[in-house]
Amino acid sequence: MRMTVRLDLPREAGSVPAVRRLLRSTLAVLRVDRESGADLELAITEACANVIHHASGTENFEVVLEVAEDRCAIDVRDDGVGFDPAAVGAPGTATERGRGLFLIKALAENVRMHSAPRRGSLIHFEKSFA
Repeated sequence: MRMTVRLDLPREAGSVPAVRRLLRSTLAVLRVDRESGADLELAITEACANVIHHASGTENFEVVLEVAEDRCAIDVRDDGVGFDPAAVGAPGTATERGRGLFLIKALAENVRMHSAPRRGSLIHFEKSFA
């Protein structure tokens, strides 16, 4: 079985728990293990939170979930101002902010970030299941 869900969401904080609940429900239907599900929930939370906090210049963003029995692929896309993925380094120890992309890279596989000034951003990540 395979499910694909495409969401067009408002760029507001209330969208984040809605995306998490949808992901959790989809993973439960496919009986994905709790550890993988928890990793994906945290990663998608961070990706969506980055859009909420940093994607100025846009009112909406898109989330695409592709879930199968053996893997999940997630895209979070916005049409905001963009950022320089090469400039994102490891988070510092002096603050708890700035850990989102670092956490996504630690929790997921095949992480890719694309962004261009005034053309938006895409964060793609995947997780394979045992």
